Amino acid sequence: MATLLNLSDSDSSVRNDQSLSNRTINRSLRVAEKERKKNEAEDPFVVALKYFSEVEVGTPVIGNDELEKNLVQVEKVALNRGLSPEALSVMLEFAMSLRMGSSPCARVLKCLLPASVVPQEAVVRAVVWLSVGKIPISTQVLFIKWVLTVFDMIDAKDRLRAIYGFIFSFVTDENLCPFICHLLYLLTRKESVRVFRVRKLLELQSKLGRQPYLLHLLSLYKVFCPELVTLSIPSRMRSGFKNHISPWKSALMGVQKRNNLQVPSSISTAFAAKDKSTSRKRKLNHLELPAMSAVTNKEPQMEQTSRRKLVPLVQIQSFSQLLENMHRIELPSQMGSLLGSSLALQYLDCVQDESALLRLNFWLGYALHEEFLFCSDGGANQNAGEALQFLNRLLCAQHFLQEGFPSSDAFLYKFLNVWDGSLLCPQILNLLSNIPVIPSSQIKTLLFEPLMQLFFTSSLFFKCGLIECLNHMLLKWLTWHSVYALEDDLDISLNSHTSINITLSGFKDSVMDLVHFVGRLASVGLQLEGCHSLLLNFILDFYETVCDTFLKFGLPLMVMPPPGVFCTAFFATDPVSVDRLAYIMHRYKVNLTSAKSQEKVTKQAFHINRQTFRDFNHYLVFMVNGLWNSNMCYTETNLQLSEELLEKSGVPQYSTRFDLIHHPAFMSYAVDFHQKCWPGREDMDLNSIKQSKPWSWYLEYLFTQGFDGLKDFIQNNIGRLA
Repeated sequence: MATLLNLSDSDSSVRNDQSLSNRTINRSLRVAEKERKKNEAEDPFVVALKYFSEVEVGTPVIGNDELEKNLVQVEKVALNRGLSPEALSVMLEFAMSLRMGSSPCARVLKCLLPASVVPQEAVVRAVVWLSVGKIPISTQVLFIKWVLTVFDMIDAKDRLRAIYGFIFSFVTDENLCPFICHLLYLLTRKESVRVFRVRKLLELQSKLGRQPYLLHLLSLYKVFCPELVTLSIPSRMRSGFKNHISPWKSALMGVQKRNNLQVPSSISTAFAAKDKSTSRKRKLNHLELPAMSAVTNKEPQMEQTSRRKLVPLVQIQSFSQLLENMHRIELPSQMGSLLGSSLALQYLDCVQDESALLRLNFWLGYALHEEFLFCSDGGANQNAGEALQFLNRLLCAQHFLQEGFPSSDAFLYKFLNVWDGSLLCPQILNLLSNIPVIPSSQIKTLLFEPLMQLFFTSSLFFKCGLIECLNHMLLKWLTWHSVYALEDDLDISLNSHTSINITLSGFKDSVMDLVHFVGRLASVGLQLEGCHSLLLNFILDFYETVCDTFLKFGLPLMVMPPPGVFCTAFFATDPVSVDRLAYIMHRYKVNLTSAKSQEKVTKQAFHINRQTFRDFNHYLVFMVNGLWNSNMCYTETNLQLSEELLEKSGVPQYSTRFDLIHHPAFMSYAVDFHQKCWPGREDMDLNSIKQSKPWSWYLEYLFTQGFDGLKDFIQNNIGRLA
């Protein structure tokens, strides 16, 4: 019993101690809360916010010193550290409700600089105030500009999209229309596209003309519902939504930096593009890739229409997370940021979201055309590092997706006409190699004419780079053919998102034009550069692709190299070039033989031009007679050289000086073989190698030196090896 009493006393003591401790903590909290309220009561900014939230309707403005004092206090805080979401709500409600008339509205709107995020509820309430009809049109325009400026900082968009129809009603106002269209473009989802809205936009277009902002909104509608928009949208439009000068951009950038927050890309790039106070020349600052930021800055939001939780792409950290949320992804507010994220590119490649690609191409087209193309004469040199980084990032994205972007293709077609061939040469050539198939009717104007001028006026290294670029372009065209070719027709998708049908004959015409164009460049380029071996090496790379078009890529097209390329390679002084020519001729024969046999078996309308067979036979006879028969000037070929020219060379018995023994490319091997075969001879007679057994040994000796192309050519085109 005594023990129970002791335990009871102990428990009572513990409860008393806990109660005392709780009372102490509660007292401390009350003291802290009282102190905080006291400080807030003394804070002039809190006093100012209280004034604007409680001010009565009809309070006079003129001579109101209290209004001026409180407004100055709010402006001071806004410019220094920005306004909190609560403060933004208070000030936006005060301005749009016109409690003190319209005179202080513009001043209040100009000081609405968010410190972190903008509450969606406040924006929705302010939009609703537009319908009152008392707000001056200039103030309405200023408000919409503010919404566009801080759009990336609004914490959610679901309720804004819920009043899409209400916002759309303002497109009929000519003053608001450009800005409302821009806002609608940012808010549009597939469910937003309706027949009556398309009709209204078409009516406005008939009234106002083909305004870019109307066309861009219609183009987005057409992506979502092509059956509703029958209007033909131009493939190349200038920027539809102007980057209007905003009174918030410079101040907002300063606020964000002072708060150690990331400046929203739409603000930083737009401000940089408009900062022309020191120079009238365009700057390249817009070429910076924007950082990826979520449209919503809170937890995943519930989409009101589909009742799905949207997951911002910026929150996806791994490929497995991407797969789990593939159909619930919310794209970032700045589509340019997709180029800097491999996960974002994987999403684009898997889902192929037309609206996302349209937005990305719009952004990319503006960046390239407005901030690069028109400043290539000076601006790009001043910002070469930034332009280099931007183009490298664009190339990485294209290589990842294995295709180019339509906006970069359109940029290149214009840029080639003003390019000097040296500015960012590797990057421009790499972009050029990603250009999709161009119809034969346009390829000369868009590609051949500017490239021909550059080729003939540039250095040897540029010529080599251009030939390599065109080789990669041909490889990609042929690869697209082998992947997308159908049995009855050819449906080549110039990229996986913009399908353009082209017939097999049309595709063959484009490929043939490209091969003939490179043949002309190669023939003249070798003459200009003195048959330089480096240039010849790149040209032979190209024809190694051409000679296998049938077997490797299934394209029934064979184009032989021009005589200027063939003869230069045959008479080259380095054995590598002759060996590669032999390999190319061997592959031509294999492809032509296979094409001929397939034509007989399938009995299809599948014909290789007879002139191709004639040219091949002439080249083959010329090579066999020169390398094997020691009779270079065989009368049945079309490659006879001028007798006068050969006599002027001073070479005795010139017709026999290009066989495998006396050819300048192989003479050193013949001398080395002679010394090894007859080490005791003092006099050297290379003709002794032509004897039966030494000749077979010599051929084996050449084959062991790595001349596999020569080996294949001899074994497949010459009946005897002894």
